[in-house]
Amino acid sequence: MITGKTSRPTREKRQPDLKGGLRLLSFQLSQPPGYTLLLLLIAIFVLSLGLLVAVPVLETQLRREKEEELIFRGKQFVEAVRLYQQKKPGAYPSSLEDLVKEKCLRRIYRDPMSETGKWNLLLLPSPSEAGRGTVRAGETQSADKLLVVPEDNLKKIRNPQIVGVVSSSDRKAVKIYMDEEYYNKWLFYHGQTAGKKPQLIYQTGN
Repeated sequence: MITGKTSRPTREKRQPDLKGGLRLLSFQLSQPPGYTLLLLLIAIFVLSLGLLVAVPVLETQLRREKEEELIFRGKQFVEAVRLYQQKKPGAYPSSLEDLVKEKCLRRIYRDPMSETGKWNLLLLPSPSEAGRGTVRAGETQSADKLLVVPEDNLKKIRNPQIVGVVSSSDRKAVKIYMDEEYYNKWLFYHGQTAGKKPQLIYQTGN
């Protein structure tokens, strides 16, 4: 019997893959020097595109909110004129300040759609402007004409009788109100009848 030591296979030591590392480094070095800048520009473009879409939507939403405020404030003036007539039957305020003095209106609201905040006032026309004999108190419901006067020109009008307000802005609205799509056609006046539009007489007061 022949006996002897059996030799065990020696485990080879794994050498680091230098070639793989070199290939990775070579790939990284092969990228253009403006690669990161290009990615940054693409990101900025995407953000800018998002803003171009978002800004008009935001502006439209803000205008809708201002339009609702315009309707609210206009109706406040209508209610104030109604209360004024209850306190002084047959009389109309000659200025917006009269509504505050008589405690019919808490404060004079500004026109939210105009830059100046000034309204155009709706007045009962004089007999000659109305085209008939007289315009009696309380006849607003059947009157077919209203005088439109800029707020700053009210002092030039003789014996003004204010029945309401209308925005001085001539911009086109987002919302259609009372079948009108321009702010200076959104009328708010005491005695207003749905579906019946008065003839507007524009007066500069000069």
